Order: sequence, then structure tokens, then C-alpha cells
Amino acid sequence: MLITRASEYAILSLILLSSSPEPMDSETLSRKLNIPKSFLAKILQVLAKKGLLKSYKGAKGGFTLEKAPCEISMLDVMAIVEGKAPAVFECAPSESNCPSDRADICSIWPFLHKLQGKIDSFLSALTLADIIDE
Repeated sequence: MLITRASEYAILSLILLSSSPEPMDSETLSRKLNIPKSFLAKILQVLAKKGLLKSYKGAKGGFTLEKAPCEISMLDVMAIVEGKAPAVFECAPSESNCPSDRADICSIWPFLHKLQGKIDSFLSALTLADIIDE
């Protein structure tokens, strides 16, 4: 699946954080977005660990964007949250890595490979700023 709940929640959180002048904690984000707090907290921690969010501790702690919205690509967000680049299909990135060992007779792999390349290019060019402005 290309966009999982984790990716969706990460993007929604980033949108909300981009409009907040102050740090927002996971509880506030969870409530505003109607997202399970424990699941969201894990997503936010991963985004902070990978440098997309800055984490603040204490009573007025929470999260803010570490980068400008124009510097945050949707491909990066999804790859960080999922732990791997998003894929349209569970197909190998190269013919030599085909899990079914049938790449030599697969007529659909070239199409899927081309489609994945176009989606990767689109997501790489699409930034948080683009989504906020739409």
C-alpha cells in the first residue's frame, strides 16, 4: 500500500504543526486530529529522530518543524515513517531481486518499475508547502 495510516497521520501532524507558532505535544495533536495518542507519539518520535521535527521537553514542550515546509518532501516523510520507500506494489526494485525468481518471464515488471519511478519523482517534488498551499 502506498499511503498507510502512519503516513497519513504523519502528514496531517506536519500540516498542523506548520501552522502553530508554539510547540504542540502529542496529546494536543492527537485530540485535534482524532488520532490514537500512542500511535501518533511513535510517529512523532520517528520524525524527530530523523530530523523533520524538533522535540522540546518540559511543561511547555512538544514538537515543531525542524525544517521549512518547502524542504520536507512527501517521499521523505513516507520513507521515514514506513522505514522504507513507499511502493505501489510489492515488486522487486530490480529484476535480479524478484522474490518469485520468475523475472525472466514477468511481463508486468517493466511497467511497475516505470510507474514506481514516476510516483517517486512526484512524491519527491511534492513538499509540505505544496500541500499547505493547496
